[in-house]
Amino acid sequence: MNVVHDSEALEILLEELRREHRSLDEQIIELHQAVAIDRLSIGRLKKQKLRLKDQITRISEQLYPDIIA
Repeated sequence: MNVVHDSEALEILLEELRREHRSLDEQIIELHQAVAIDRLSIGRLKKQKLRLKDQITRISEQLYPDIIA
């Protein structure tokens, strides 16, 4: 696989992870607004969201490295 295809695949993965991250954020907000707050579910979703954020950061750094001139 060449660099162009690798970059395209990472871009697609990055967008999917960002969508999933936004979805988790929306689920967390909904749970906070519920009458009976499910703190365990909120905690699980927040941990999952953090894992996604880490993946997004790693992929972003791989696609767009900081180049010091």
